[in-house]
Amino acid sequence: MGSPFKGDILNGQVALVTGGGSGIGFEITRQLGLHGASVAIMGRRRQVLDAAVSALSKEGIKAIGLEGDVRKQEDARRVIEATVDHFGRLDILVNGAAGNFLASPEDLSPKGLRTVVDIDAIGTYTMSYEALKYLKKGGPRRDPSKGGIIINISATLHYGASWYQLNVSAAKAAVDSITRSLALEWGTDYNIRVNGIAPGPIEGTPGMRKLAPEEMGPKLREQMPLYKQGEKLDIANAALYLASEAGKYVNGTVIVVDGGLWLSQPRSIRKEEVKALSRVVEQKVRKTNVGVSSSKL
Repeated sequence: MGSPFKGDILNGQVALVTGGGSGIGFEITRQLGLHGASVAIMGRRRQVLDAAVSALSKEGIKAIGLEGDVRKQEDARRVIEATVDHFGRLDILVNGAAGNFLASPEDLSPKGLRTVVDIDAIGTYTMSYEALKYLKKGGPRRDPSKGGIIINISATLHYGASWYQLNVSAAKAAVDSITRSLALEWGTDYNIRVNGIAPGPIEGTPGMRKLAPEEMGPKLREQMPLYKQGEKLDIANAALYLASEAGKYVNGTVIVVDGGLWLSQPRSIRKEEVKALSRVVEQKVRKTNVGVSSSKL
């Protein structure tokens, strides 16, 4: 199936994707590139970066890989400057770098919590902070009236509470807050649109293999309104929408792409039992109404 978007919607744009060498981040990078953008990937592992750039280049995408840690301000500054030096500008920043692992609170050390918060939340802000001068309207090599775009990859775990996920729940709650605050202030002052995407369970990703072993698949699918895991392309298409003119009036929003799973609750009663109970209730109501009518006579 072809893309629902025109192939040239991002022509002339330059995107930097943190964590773009694998999983969801790679597919976002790939789709941005296939729709006209030149792309830079930031990550900590040179081998992963090289493999990703090689794969993208084979599809005709202009891509470079840049080593760096989003937790380090000097790395953020260096990678952003290298992207601008290589491609001449920066239009789209996707903050996709993330850390996560399962742990009950009594086994989660403050250091372990800090590591995830530093990558997800502090890393998101650090990259955005260093990219500001290139993304704001009137910035270097930018249309005086037009600002750039920031897309932050979030999650839905903190919408309620999630077992063994205190670390990422706290981190992604902070990411969503950063998204809204920057959308308000940088949207007003610099015409930068800042939005988020909250993926649900996505098949074939490192996160699913680490957090939901294969044997949990059937049980997890039973809780899903659409009874299936999402695809990496689903998240990439959301990013394309936000990065393109189609989303030009969307700012400060976190788009949930999880098939409605975040709304879901485990069934406490089977559908057949609900129907049986409903019939009993209806019969009682009818008998009551008949009795009331008879008494009036």
